[in-house]
Amino acid sequence: MEDYQGYLDEEVRCLVPKAKRKPKSPAWTRKAGKNPKGGLNAKGRASYKGGTLRAPVKSGDNPRRASFLARMGGMPGPERKNGKPTRLLLSLRAWGASSKADAKRKAKAISARNKAKKARKKKKWTKK
Repeated sequence: MEDYQGYLDEEVRCLVPKAKRKPKSPAWTRKAGKNPKGGLNAKGRASYKGGTLRAPVKSGDNPRRASFLARMGGMPGPERKNGKPTRLLLSLRAWGASSKADAKRKAKAISARNKAKKARKKKKWTKK
């Protein structure tokens, strides 16, 4: 029984307690892996097998934040449904934007600051 993988026939399945069975899908696809304030919680990020997911960057000029805001700001779909914010809007809020338009604006500003910062750094090193 120790090597039970969740794929045994129905007779044996009845003998194994439900708590020891494997869930049918990863946590990031279920409610257990989703943060009610938007995005994924630690359990959801850990269950994602396509790569390593990191927590949201809420402020600052992190290039990851600019990329996320630009990508999600261009997503189709409503920000609200039946008067409640959608998962899209909740995720944008978790990354520090209040709407899709705000996300695009912030992404552009962050990218411009990062580009200027990189140019200043390069100029500083080439003077010597």
